[in-house]
Amino acid sequence: MVFVRSWEDFEVAAENMYLANPKKCRYTMKYVHSKGHILLKITDNVKCVQYKAENMPDLKKIEKFSGNLMGHMASNE
Repeated sequence: MVFVRSWEDFEVAAENMYLANPKKCRYTMKYVHSKGHILLKITDNVKCVQYKAENMPDLKKIEKFSGNLMGHMASNE
């Protein structure tokens, strides 16, 4: 498992992973209350990319990314 330090790197890697193999890709989001951060994880059983968000401005980025990923999942392509 790889933790990516920058949001842009995570976003590109996650979207590319999903587009390469959409049927095997899984995306999870977990809030850890005791530590006050959100863990994002996307995997296709071969590769795994993770990102840890610890500050509030990242929440808008996560919301936009999740909407974009759900749009890919709902499209016919």
